[in-house]
Amino acid sequence: MPVIARFYGIIIKMYFIQNEHGVAHFHAIYGEFNAVFGIDSL
Repeated sequence: MPVIARFYGIIIKMYFIQNEHGVAHFHAIYGEFNAVFGIDSL
């Protein structure tokens, strides 16, 4: 999963190829926390 940005300890990663990992979405990772945001629901 490619890293898009890193700031204040938060890592933003994004999947954008649908056949690779479902629908397009991105992850915001901070320590042990992982938030997943779907692009279609924004």
